[in-house]
Amino acid sequence: MYFDLTEEQRMIKKMIREFADEVVAPGADERDKTKQFPVEIYKQMAKLNLLGLPFSEEYGGGGADYISFAIVVEELSRACGSAGITYSAHISLGGAPLSLFGTEEQKRKYLSQICSGESMGAFGLTEPNAGSDAGGTRTTAVKQGDEWVINGSKCFITNASYAKFLALTAVTDKEQGTKGITAFIVPTDAPGFTVIDNYEKLGLNSSNTTELVMDGVRVPDENILGKMGEGFKQFLITLDGGRIGIGAMAVGIAQAAYDKALQYARERQAFGHSISKFQAIQHKLADMAMQIELARNMVHKAAWLKDNGRKFTKEAAMAKLYASEVAMAATHQAIQIHGGYGYMREYQVERFFRDARLLEIGEGTSEILRNVIAREIGCS
Repeated sequence: MYFDLTEEQRMIKKMIREFADEVVAPGADERDKTKQFPVEIYKQMAKLNLLGLPFSEEYGGGGADYISFAIVVEELSRACGSAGITYSAHISLGGAPLSLFGTEEQKRKYLSQICSGESMGAFGLTEPNAGSDAGGTRTTAVKQGDEWVINGSKCFITNASYAKFLALTAVTDKEQGTKGITAFIVPTDAPGFTVIDNYEKLGLNSSNTTELVMDGVRVPDENILGKMGEGFKQFLITLDGGRIGIGAMAVGIAQAAYDKALQYARERQAFGHSISKFQAIQHKLADMAMQIELARNMVHKAAWLKDNGRKFTKEAAMAKLYASEVAMAATHQAIQIHGGYGYMREYQVERFFRDARLLEIGEGTSEILRNVIAREIGCS
């Protein structure tokens, strides 16, 4: 087994770490407070050719691998969780379905805009009554002539306010159950399409989380993504890749919490010593360091399997599940090590804690992921 990064991966890591430290991190606290979406950051990332990182160069992408994608998500999330989830969703949820299932014409028309940053990537799956039960989709698409008329709503959709279009699921044949769900590429400026950005969230405040309402939205046949009736299957495949992104995001937030906790423990004096000298603190930090390293290895293994065309559903679920729980544990202990100061915003660890909480919910709750793993190991 070979654990070293390739030369290209090392170059990407160096570049994105410098970018995260110099460009993303300085304004993270203020963006969290004002809930300002970091438009300028993504314009700069577009210039660095990062917005299409794992996609084919033929469509303006970077032609890199998924490990590189995981590295970028981790480093962005270490600086700012909101920046990390925005980028992860842009690539793994917005661009990936187009890359995986789009026709040549769709890739040239839509994926190229994802890669260039002309449009942020977004993905319409979750509904008010169809979260973990994604097969319970109620949004409908009815054929009228050469067009499909879409009615329904989606919730908790990342990046939609900054997306010119997105892929979403709709029921085209309710008699077929999940095999009657089809994916469509839908322009967000189409008549009857409304994006509502008014959620009040616990964390990730400078990311864009929206509700979508479709009232008689019309799209042509050519906007079907993939094949009729395969939308549900396509989006499950998409979520496997997305879970690698969320796992990487969790590692980044956990790393940030650990870094702050270690720094504080070395500087904080109590009972005549730096608190890093006390075994109770040392054990907390040792556990954090161990768990973060394990989580990172799991994320990279899942990405490696994907890059090599191997089945990775189980590994992606494990990586996302474990890393998200590590992020919650690490941010919790970082606050504990800081004591009362950890509860104060100026020390940042409370932001990491708030940002980490979504990771046990989004792209598969911990409970659903345990079901996925149980299924993959042959329990059902």
